[in-house]
Amino acid sequence: MKDEVQRVILHLPATADYVDIVRLNLYGIASKMGFSYEDIEDMKVAVSEACNNSVLYAYKQEDGTVEVTFEIKPDSLSITVKDEGESFDSWDKTDDRVTLHDKNLDDAQIGGLGFYLMQALMDDVSVVSEAGKGTKVVLIRNLARSEETV
Repeated sequence: MKDEVQRVILHLPATADYVDIVRLNLYGIASKMGFSYEDIEDMKVAVSEACNNSVLYAYKQEDGTVEVTFEIKPDSLSITVKDEGESFDSWDKTDDRVTLHDKNLDDAQIGGLGFYLMQALMDDVSVVSEAGKGTKVVLIRNLARSEETV
């Protein structure tokens, strides 16, 4: 039973008012798993960025929903933020991603810094966008990383 994946799934309106609910759930889950306060704060920033992208960009003209899934494993926490709005085209080519390493901050694309932030704060970040089917952002944080800092 210890190796079993547990899931907590939230279906929320895609409005900024509900991002705090995601952050509160993350705090409760991550603290029960044993993540440090600092790691939880990092994860809260990353998940807020993912949720804000859905809120701000996915549903321009109509109301929509965001699905947030927490997958709790013995050694990691995976957080998936999924919407069914407009896809985020600049992340379609995941193999050709550009990073900010060795670049001046002035060279960064406006509005794209949230993804760089998510990458810096999490152990793994993947983004899947399909035209007409929305965007799915998967954020993973390993528990071992948190235990090493103690």
